[in-house]
Amino acid sequence: MEEQIAQNCEQSLSVSKRHSLRALSSIRSLINNPNTSNSTLSSLLETLTRSLQLTDSDSLTRHHELTLLAGLSLRHPHFSPLISNSLRSNSLLFSSSSPRLAAAAAAALAVISDHTVDDRFFVSLCFASSVSVRLWLLRNAERFNVRPHLLFTVCLGLTKDPYPYVREAALNGLVCLLKHVVFEDVDLIQGCCCRAVELLRDHEDCVRCAAVRVVSEWGKMLIACIDEKNRIDCSDVVFIQLCSMIRDMRMEVRVEAFNALGKVGMISEIVLLQTLCKKVLGATKEKKFHSLGAAECFEISASAAAGTFVHGFEDEFYEVRKSACSSLGSLVILSEKFAGEALNLLVDMLNDDSVTVRLQALETMHIMVTCEHLNLEDKHMHMFLGTLVDNCELVRCAARKILKLVKTPKLEFFRLFIDGLLENLKIYPQDEADVFSVLFFIGRSHGNFAACIIKEVCQEIEPDSDDKLGFDNARVAAFLVLAISVPLSCEQNVRSIPPQIFSYAVTLLGRISYALSDVMNQHSLLAYLSLCSRLSNFSEANFKGEDAPLHEAKSDDPNCPTEVSIGADIHVQKSGDEDSKSRSWIHGKLKETVTSRCQLEEEDEIWKALNLVLAKVRNVWSLVQSGFSKEALRILRACKEEVLTFKAESRGFDGALLFSLQYFKVLKLLTKVWEQFVPAKNIHHYEQGELEFLLGKLDRSLRELGCRFLGLSKEEELHVLELMLISCLLRLSKFEICFYYTTMRNLSSTISHLEFLHQQGSTEPSNFVTAVKKSLFEINISTSHTSYRPFLFNQLLNSFSLSQLVFHGRLEQVHAELGVPDNSSENPVIFVSGLPVSIPFEITLYHISSVNRLWLRMTMSDETTQFVFLDSNLLGGCKDAKKFTYVAPFYRTPKAASFTLSVCIGMECLFEDIHSVKGNGGPKRALAYLCNEKEVYFSRVSRG
Repeated sequence: MEEQIAQNCEQSLSVSKRHSLRALSSIRSLINNPNTSNSTLSSLLETLTRSLQLTDSDSLTRHHELTLLAGLSLRHPHFSPLISNSLRSNSLLFSSSSPRLAAAAAAALAVISDHTVDDRFFVSLCFASSVSVRLWLLRNAERFNVRPHLLFTVCLGLTKDPYPYVREAALNGLVCLLKHVVFEDVDLIQGCCCRAVELLRDHEDCVRCAAVRVVSEWGKMLIACIDEKNRIDCSDVVFIQLCSMIRDMRMEVRVEAFNALGKVGMISEIVLLQTLCKKVLGATKEKKFHSLGAAECFEISASAAAGTFVHGFEDEFYEVRKSACSSLGSLVILSEKFAGEALNLLVDMLNDDSVTVRLQALETMHIMVTCEHLNLEDKHMHMFLGTLVDNCELVRCAARKILKLVKTPKLEFFRLFIDGLLENLKIYPQDEADVFSVLFFIGRSHGNFAACIIKEVCQEIEPDSDDKLGFDNARVAAFLVLAISVPLSCEQNVRSIPPQIFSYAVTLLGRISYALSDVMNQHSLLAYLSLCSRLSNFSEANFKGEDAPLHEAKSDDPNCPTEVSIGADIHVQKSGDEDSKSRSWIHGKLKETVTSRCQLEEEDEIWKALNLVLAKVRNVWSLVQSGFSKEALRILRACKEEVLTFKAESRGFDGALLFSLQYFKVLKLLTKVWEQFVPAKNIHHYEQGELEFLLGKLDRSLRELGCRFLGLSKEEELHVLELMLISCLLRLSKFEICFYYTTMRNLSSTISHLEFLHQQGSTEPSNFVTAVKKSLFEINISTSHTSYRPFLFNQLLNSFSLSQLVFHGRLEQVHAELGVPDNSSENPVIFVSGLPVSIPFEITLYHISSVNRLWLRMTMSDETTQFVFLDSNLLGGCKDAKKFTYVAPFYRTPKAASFTLSVCIGMECLFEDIHSVKGNGGPKRALAYLCNEKEVYFSRVSRG
């Protein structure tokens, strides 16, 4: 049968275009059929090769034939050498008369083998007359094994192309080259910079953006290669050249220019200072440099940098202002004087309309204080302290983060800091833990000032005339935290804290220990407060001894970057009395705390910040259960915005970031659904269809959370599975949408998976899981709906409490990229109604292993869906990224002039019940989708 089809195809290819397309469709089906014999495949190879050599074949047919040959090579690799030799020996394919066909042949060769396209052929195509071919080759240059220096020459030459997108692609190619190759020829690098400087004045915005990137990246290469005595001058030239672009008419170019300014490694202080002042400074008037555009032999003055950051901060677009703040953060570490002058401009950004700009300005100030270049003055205090009462929680948190590290020699400034924190606490009582932590840190670093403040407010802390304590007052609690930090200061004059204050602090042990959890645990804090409250006063006579003072305790870790001061003049006496033993114990505990703290400081701060955000999320659930869904959603939005401000600076963090965002999406959907189960405070009532739609989205989001991330710990998996239990119980609590048998099977499957994980980890299930498991034994799944008991499921819902999610390791996201080359509404795939049509997909899979079962889902507008299985043998091993071309057939072509398919890649959730979906030749389990839907356009072949 297949031999007969192959013979018919060979005859049809030479008859007409219409018959040729039908024959090609049949050939594609034979290639994709795993049962097709090798003899038939060899015959098809000869047929396609012979057809390509025909001079009267139209270009569209040849394009399809090349696609079929590439698909044959991928499905049956043992044919690859024959196909490669056949294509290379076909002179018609690579003739100058059809550059598009030549590019298609080159693409097919690149798919078959990366080593079959030589340099000469690549260069000939790059300088072909077709613009689209040149553009495609430049954007896909990495697919061809072209020698780096030849590719450099081609890209540099095409920067003079008359078409702007070709020039842009050529410049981007020059930037990409630096990721793989190190150039050491100074003249070559200087020539590249010279050309990029010329294109900074190009008429097209995209070209200027690309030129800025080339000047930045190749400029850094030039700085590294030039002799040391001229390195500073060269760096100044690159910096000034980039400064000239911050007045560009396009916002995107200005953003790119500021981003590039922060990447320049070393700059003269006088040039840096000039960027902060529009008026030309006297020292820069005479300072001249040779421009990077050496071919034109002109000089560039340092005054060209005048007012660079002033213009950036005054820009109308927040993207430019944010980029200017970020760039400034990279430069303030170079000069203390520059940082001091820059602060005068930066504090104005703290009142910016955009939250992202305010956050970036505070981040820059944090960099200043970290490198000890932050010098706050009277004129800065109002704007800076105003951020402590900002309406954005992220801004307030960033400001407090700076205050933790600030050191001031002025008591009046210290008073302002305390007043600002107290105002923060008064307006936003939810910030209490973080405010207490800041008070403890600044009290410890300013012991004398803190003691002075406590002496002044001592009457507020003491009981009133009725012997009533005002510890429920947040202000009094804040002063207690400040007071207990004083003995841990390194300063000497800290002996004026009455011992009873430490006794008062014990009554707030829970609140204080929660705030100071990153410094010491509750047990150590209680012992410390008990010891201090028993001492009569802080005199040298009480605490002098032969041992070292606590403030000299250091970490045993030799890699610890700084010595942490944790104690004052508290010495351990050699007598055996109780106080001496207590002090000795405290000394050891605090020393252990210092060691562990140094180790924590070496860890990635982003991980810690992310876990802190997740800790806030845990408190959301009590609001949801109480019916305050609006407040819960607001907190979730704030947490999401906070996570989005993080930067993925370390490998593996991007997976945790994406997991967190997906987790917030799940909780948001869960909150909206839960509204229907709290009638007393329910605000929005959903119709039956709306509720079912929300539950469907919740189920899909949970599947993605459980399937699409590698590296989840047992605790994280258990957390996700408990949320899946909740989703099942929510369905079962509403008779109209419960799908009883299916949902009960899912519930049983999830419970089984939970039991397996608990057995593996030797952990005990939560009370909620135990209650659900017990209830399953009371229900006979095989009985009719008369056994349906919604009140039981409602009781189970009430027993659920959201545990805190904590990341224990790095995560990787499983995802995919899907594309159809050269397909659009103007260039559709040709099809014949009623016959299968083949679709060439370019697929990239990330972190996929051979055990994963992947499917292509193709859906037509009338909801007709077809699944195509992606063979695991095609995927290979467990590489981080696997890129290949896959030709998929679509069988249900309609009787229409055109149609559109929505295509995406899904992965079966292995932990789902195997009968959770009806197979019908498709997946046996529910799918988690790995990419966004891709629209594929089709047009029926014209008659005649």
